[in-house]
Amino acid sequence: MKLGILSQDIRLYSTSRLYESAKNRGHDTEVVSYLRCYMNIAKAKPRIFFQGRQMNFDVVIPRIAATWTFYGAAVVRQFELMGALSANSSASISRSRDKLRALQLIGNSGVEMPITGYVHLSRDIESVLKSVGQPPYVIKLLEGTQGRGVVLTETMEAAISAIETMKKIDANILIQEFISESKGEDIRAIVVGDKVVASMKRKAKPGEFRSNVHLGGSVENYELNEQEKESAIKAAKVLGLSVAGVDLIQSNRGPLVLEVNSSPGLEGIEKASGINVADEIIKYLEDEHSNRDKSKPIDI
Repeated sequence: MKLGILSQDIRLYSTSRLYESAKNRGHDTEVVSYLRCYMNIAKAKPRIFFQGRQMNFDVVIPRIAATWTFYGAAVVRQFELMGALSANSSASISRSRDKLRALQLIGNSGVEMPITGYVHLSRDIESVLKSVGQPPYVIKLLEGTQGRGVVLTETMEAAISAIETMKKIDANILIQEFISESKGEDIRAIVVGDKVVASMKRKAKPGEFRSNVHLGGSVENYELNEQEKESAIKAAKVLGLSVAGVDLIQSNRGPLVLEVNSSPGLEGIEKASGINVADEIIKYLEDEHSNRDKSKPIDI
C-alpha cells in the first residue's frame, strides 16, 4: 500500500509514530507537507504536485492543523478525486473544524452534550444566558484550541461583560453550562472505525477548570463504560470521521460530548493507555483499503 501522511513536520510525535508504524507494517510511506502541495484542476484529470513531483497515493492520513483547515481540506479533496482513500474525508474534516456546525449536528443526533447557546446581537446576550441556565457559564471562542479562548464566568454580569468584550473584536463565541460535578476532569477517547481503541482521563491542575495538558493538566489511563463508548462512537460517526479524538465530560445526567477532533494527538493517550494507537489506525486503513468499494460516492 502506498501511503501518504499529510503533515507539516515528520518530527511531530503523532506524525513520526504513524510513519514508523506504516513502515514497520511494510507500506511505502512518505510524509508530505500539505502546504507545499499544489494542484492542477483539469477536466477529468485532477493532479497534485509536491516539490515538482506528481503525487499518487493509495491512502492518505491527513494531519491538518486548525489554522490551515481550508487549504488542507482542499489538498485532501484533490487526493480523493484522484482515487485515494483518506483516513478522514475532506468533508468530515471541514465539518468537524466548524465547531458550531459540529455541535449542531451532534446535538440533533441525540448525543448528550452541555446546553449551549450562540448569539449575535448584544441586546440578546442576557436572554441567551438565561436559556443556557444559571451561572457559572463557560464562554468559548469558536476559533480557540487546546483550552485557549475559554473562560469561566461566575456571575451573569461577568458573563455579559466577557461576551461584550469578545464581540468588540468580532469574535464568534459559544456559551455553555458549567458542569460542576466534573471537578475539572474530562475524558479523551480515540475512535477508529466503529470502536474506541484507547481512552484516558485528563485532570486540571489545582485552581484551573480546563484539563488540557498544554495548560498543565495531568493524564491517566481510563476505561470507558458502555454509555461513554456509545456516545464517543456516535459523535464521530455523525461528523463522518473514521479517526477521531472525542472529548467527553461526566455529569449527573451521563456522559456529555464536548468536542470532536479530526487530527487527535497521539502522545498523551499512547503514554497514558499503553496502547499503540498509531498501529490501530494503520491496521484499520489496511482493512478499509482491502475492502474498498471504489464505486461508492466520495464524501466531498
